Amino acid sequence: MEVNQYLEVFIDESKEHLQAINENLLLLEKNPEDLAIVNEIFRSAHTLKGMSATMGYEDLANLTHKMENVLDAIRNHKLHVTADILDVVFASIDDLEAMVQDIAAGGTGKRDVSDIVDKLLKIENGETVNSTAAFAQTEASPSVSPSSTVKYDEFEYTVIQQSKEQGFNCLEVAVELRADCVLKAARVFMVFEVLEKCGEVIKSTPSTEELESEQFDERFVVTLITQEPAEDIESKVKKVSEVERVTVTEFIAQPLKTEEAEREVAAAAAPAPPMPTAIPEKTEKKEEPKQGKQQAVSNKTIRVNIERLDILMNLFEELVIDRGRLEQISGELNNPELNETVERMSRISGDLQTIILNMRMVPVETVFNRFPRMVRQLARDLNKKINLEIIGAETELDRTVIDEIGDPLVHLIRNAIDHGIETPEERKAKGKSEEGTVKLKAYHSGNHVFIEIEDDGAGINKEKVLHKALAKGVVTEEQAASMSDNQIYELILASGFSTADKISDISGRGVGLDVVKTTIESLGGSIGIEAAEGAGSVFLIQLPLTLSIISVMLVEVEKEKYAIPLSSIIETAIVKKEDVLNAHTQQVIDFRGKIVPLVFLERIFEVPKETQEDDFYSIVIVRKGDKMAGLVVDSFIGQQEVVLKSLGNYLSNVFAISGATILGDGQVALIVDCNALIK
Repeated sequence: MEVNQYLEVFIDESKEHLQAINENLLLLEKNPEDLAIVNEIFRSAHTLKGMSATMGYEDLANLTHKMENVLDAIRNHKLHVTADILDVVFASIDDLEAMVQDIAAGGTGKRDVSDIVDKLLKIENGETVNSTAAFAQTEASPSVSPSSTVKYDEFEYTVIQQSKEQGFNCLEVAVELRADCVLKAARVFMVFEVLEKCGEVIKSTPSTEELESEQFDERFVVTLITQEPAEDIESKVKKVSEVERVTVTEFIAQPLKTEEAEREVAAAAAPAPPMPTAIPEKTEKKEEPKQGKQQAVSNKTIRVNIERLDILMNLFEELVIDRGRLEQISGELNNPELNETVERMSRISGDLQTIILNMRMVPVETVFNRFPRMVRQLARDLNKKINLEIIGAETELDRTVIDEIGDPLVHLIRNAIDHGIETPEERKAKGKSEEGTVKLKAYHSGNHVFIEIEDDGAGINKEKVLHKALAKGVVTEEQAASMSDNQIYELILASGFSTADKISDISGRGVGLDVVKTTIESLGGSIGIEAAEGAGSVFLIQLPLTLSIISVMLVEVEKEKYAIPLSSIIETAIVKKEDVLNAHTQQVIDFRGKIVPLVFLERIFEVPKETQEDDFYSIVIVRKGDKMAGLVVDSFIGQQEVVLKSLGNYLSNVFAISGATILGDGQVALIVDCNALIK
């Protein structure tokens, strides 16, 4: 079977199943007796196992199978859910995710998971999980073969068998370093150097990555294909300094355990596992009892590469420009048939535009979903009690932005948990609840999406931030004297400030946040900070929807044309100059009982004054969240749909301009960023 055509579908669906397992495991931890959740996890794992086996990824299928056995024991009341069991299952998910990522990057999906498989088998057999137990061996029985602790996959087993047929020996070399060995990784390297001169190393337990990072006790096992006698290998390895003991045993293939063999026979006799849903084959599915939330009846979706959507969007942008030109020509000629045809084309292209834009939109939930698991692990690691609240996960963003905001959000949430939220003891001493809260909130406002990361932790010490910024040379004494509180807080986002030591009096909030700011600004967004010492802080991220086609109100300031996004506009108004009030050097108007400040676009954009002033102002009332402003213009031209074009890297920092557009008559109009004008 040709599987390459199904690879993208397999990768996407595998990620979805792993995400579903992650979410349900977090629910299970809070509701350990809810078997409906266990059944949901089991079904996702079972589907993933079948897909992996069908696609030929045996390591992936094997690990999922072992995890499935543990889940099966839980749902059949043979095991009770505990934190230790969940830790092992979560670790299994980490390995599975790493395998899928490897496959997505063009790899084979192979990974040494012998350690986690051993733990899963122990759980299944009712034994206590101990991460070091798999490699423990008593001094009283050095002759015991290490084969009982080393697990081989089908490929490795085949290599061993073929090597034996060609006259080679397969030796398992168990090496134990001295307990006081300082540079363990260096000694491991020296052992490998000796063994690689004697033959070919095909496996190490723990894996080479774990050995290099010294994530093991004193003992490790290396599987070697060689023609040299075991005695010679043993004597050569013993010459490496700080090696306490070496045991060399010939590998003897063992048959599968009876229980495991029965499972393999049953699996072989079972119907073929399901393929990914996008494969156009009719398969009858055995109906499972309805438990938990009801499953969808059918999945009538297809997956489309984002590059194809980009091409479609670019073509449609050109169509919109030509449509605008046609509408202008139609208006000038005033031909009834032409008018009718253009009007019909405008309606159809409008519907087409909505469909194309919606195809590119993805809920931020796809990014937010990873955070509950991360928060759980961080809370355990730091011995803190943390409640993560997610609000507005259904808010949609363009796919290209979604792909980029994950890492900045991870950094900010880790920052809030590690340096913002205090320990339970510290919170109790301050009169707070022992459990800290981190809120992750997303919402639309105008042509932007806002994401807030709020915590009720220690907040930011303004004086200490300012002191450190002055010491680092980020600001001068003169600049500091005129800065507002929020401007001082935002100093921790400066690149010079990020060099601060992690152990800091400023809640550690300066470390690496310049990277977050750079990434967000590269997306055309911005980040701000609101904080109060002892009461927590809020990081506010503003991101563009990056909708290439938007509805705008065209206005004129002198002879220049500007486009104001309709999504930001409340209404337009004509106000007499005598009705304008002055408040704290700011001109304002009374708009239905609310005081709204006026913003004169001719001053903001430095437009030369040519015409004489009238006795009234033409005003566009715009909003950002619950804040409003009145943009003063010379005249209104009308509503239109335009193509949003970037100004390019050279003009990327122009204040209050988010882009430009080409109008139907070929003129260029600048698009006003209303959010930048509202304080």
